[in-house]
Amino acid sequence: MQRPERPTPIRSSDLAARIGGTLTGADAEVTGVTVSSTDLAPGELFVGIRGLNRHGAEFAAAAAENGAAAILTDAEGAEIAAPSGLPAIVVDDPRGALGDAAMAVYRTAPGDDLPLLLATTGTNGKTSVTHLLEGMLTQIGVVAGASTSAERVVAGERVVAGLTSPEASELHALIARMRERHVEAFAVEVSAQAVTRRRVEGVMWDVMGFTNLTHEHFDDYGDMETYYQAKAPLFTAARSRRAVVSLDSALGDRIAREAEVPVETIATRGIADDEAFERADWKVEVTYEAQTGTGFRLTGPDGRELSTTVPVIGAHMAANAGLGIAMMHAVGYDWERIAAGLAGEIRAWVPGRTQLVSGPEGPAVYVDFGHTPDAFEKTLAAVRRVTPGRVVMLFGADGDRDTTKRYDMARTAVEGSDATVITDHHPRFENAADIRATLMAAARDVAPEHETYESSPPEAAIVKAVSLVGSGDAILWAGPGHQNYRDIEGTQWAYSARELSRRALIEAGWPPAERGWQNPYGD
Repeated sequence: MQRPERPTPIRSSDLAARIGGTLTGADAEVTGVTVSSTDLAPGELFVGIRGLNRHGAEFAAAAAENGAAAILTDAEGAEIAAPSGLPAIVVDDPRGALGDAAMAVYRTAPGDDLPLLLATTGTNGKTSVTHLLEGMLTQIGVVAGASTSAERVVAGERVVAGLTSPEASELHALIARMRERHVEAFAVEVSAQAVTRRRVEGVMWDVMGFTNLTHEHFDDYGDMETYYQAKAPLFTAARSRRAVVSLDSALGDRIAREAEVPVETIATRGIADDEAFERADWKVEVTYEAQTGTGFRLTGPDGRELSTTVPVIGAHMAANAGLGIAMMHAVGYDWERIAAGLAGEIRAWVPGRTQLVSGPEGPAVYVDFGHTPDAFEKTLAAVRRVTPGRVVMLFGADGDRDTTKRYDMARTAVEGSDATVITDHHPRFENAADIRATLMAAARDVAPEHETYESSPPEAAIVKAVSLVGSGDAILWAGPGHQNYRDIEGTQWAYSARELSRRALIEAGWPPAERGWQNPYGD
């Protein structure tokens, strides 16, 4: 967890009063907040929350050994933690109090001299928008930060991320760290789970961006309406000051209508329907597509116009960049500064999003993080437009996650490709062969004559995919993206789709891309 280096202590008695808790035990100085007994700095408040199987307070002794100043928990947790000797702040709902506690400790209440806070939510694209924002803000001379499913960035320092949206304690610590490092604007990816699991409590966003809402997370929310309602609170006056909403998906229009805050809309020609495109405040139009990037023109209110290139393929990536630019303008950055700084090309790294890992000769191999039917459809279409030959789709499905989208994943894969290779992804505690069988059955149901193969493990699957292509063809490996592990029965095994792709290309006699392509980690 990234935290401020020079925290200002708060008395545990004052903290208890701020959050409506009762302090038992000695008054102590608190310098931070964490829910992890192992990732705890001396003097911090350990938060013990009841989970599905265990109560976090069971780790109070370990937290005390690591230097915790006190514990925030409920009555049950206080009783469990008593042998640790830690002073306890007792509340009815420690999960609900976590954001307010972190806000008080880190002094990150709205108005506390904070960076500009730019959040992006949606099913697909929110990670890309956030990375593009960090790159574009830096490009126009702003000291920027970011938090995504891939990494946390503080004024150019990059750390691999854990959760898509950090816990409230980590988020407020990050905001305080940004302020300490003189970060002017902080871009954050916000998931639906971040709202329903209260990870963004206590944060007022200066602008909330919306990408789209498509089939995903039904394992958590059950249906589209419940999923929509999980996102909707982000567009209330209690959460955001303003919003920029894409009309590229049908529910964007509903978000824009029902938002409690001032809204600007944006739409992409060819993705949004014609009527939505014409009435949008901002308009994105693709001007050219190549393996190395996508050119587009952004037009906005009062004759504003910008032509530039985003360094990834696809109209949906141009849409993501356009949304980010409109958000930058919405929080007050001068249009002339934006247009001058971004004209011609956008210099940003978007990890694992249609990342080209092949060299200038032979087939093109793209590794992508997309794992929804909508992402498959858009990315396959983008690859098709820049590929003169065959397109091969390589993918698997997550285990212990939304099973209702698997049929549509297979459908979009076979409909958008010339050949499909089905393999494993993160099986977790599901049987990998059963997941593959479900995907294979769906693929054959949709297109019985389609060229479809089953190959496991992924190390063999990419070799199979490369054997199906030649010069002028392309492979899209969807799912792993930037991730460097596979989750198998609760263990994270080291794994890189990028490295496996390079090896398969070399074995087939094709040169891979040079290491470090658009990647600050050099991978």
